Amino acid sequence: MGAASEISDHYSQGGLLARLETSLRDDGVDPESPTLEQLAPYDHFHGRGLEATEDMANRLPVSAADRILDIGSGLGGPARYMARRFGCRVSGIDLTAEFCEVARLLTARLGLEDRVSFREGDALAMPFGDAAFDGAYSMNVSMNIADKRALYRGIRRVLKPGAWLCLSEVAQGPGGEPDYPQAWAQTGATSFLATPENTRADLEASGFAVESLRDSTEASFDFAVRSRAIVRAGGKPPHRAVILALGERAGEAMANSGRALRDRRTVPVEFFCRKAEP
Repeated sequence: MGAASEISDHYSQGGLLARLETSLRDDGVDPESPTLEQLAPYDHFHGRGLEATEDMANRLPVSAADRILDIGSGLGGPARYMARRFGCRVSGIDLTAEFCEVARLLTARLGLEDRVSFREGDALAMPFGDAAFDGAYSMNVSMNIADKRALYRGIRRVLKPGAWLCLSEVAQGPGGEPDYPQAWAQTGATSFLATPENTRADLEASGFAVESLRDSTEASFDFAVRSRAIVRAGGKPPHRAVILALGERAGEAMANSGRALRDRRTVPVEFFCRKAEP
């Protein structure tokens, strides 16, 4: 992972738990006993938040007996959602220590420690055994990773034969480079966008069979329209995780993200793959 400390510092500025608890109290929620739904505006960091997590989950072949991997697990919202929805076990890994600490605490407050766990670590050197997982997913993570093939080979190693991988990412679009900061990077020095075509090629070269590719641009536009309508009506935006994590830096990053999507400088995509036979 390129400039690991710089990447981690982008996401972590300290005081995350205190800010989250203050936000929950402002919502009329007891921070000591929140529900999955009450946490959702804050603990799904990727674009479209919980809605995108649900969208992905609808496509996943998960059973209660499965053990699945969340790569770049953040505050743990998707991992807890998958465990609650499917009854499966989920292991999360994230580079940012503060995210992992808060993710563990929230998981304990929701009573899901028996099914969801988090480890601080680099996605390029995952501390899991070979063929340990029935499936894996990653949401808006590889944009921070320069060596995509090393990432995909590492994921393949920890998957069982025939296991699935769902990769939801921001891809490089045809409109040119995005402006920075973005939600995932303060500058271009820690941003490594790949086109959908290059992503497919890297996945296939790393031992995956790509079964589908979905462009989520229209869904992102629709979510933005609905979010603005909620705010105009006096409500809070349904996705507040970027604001929580980045604080005063969030406004510029979110504005840049919106322009990049509009100008097709970025394209939200989702790949569904299978571990191919050697």
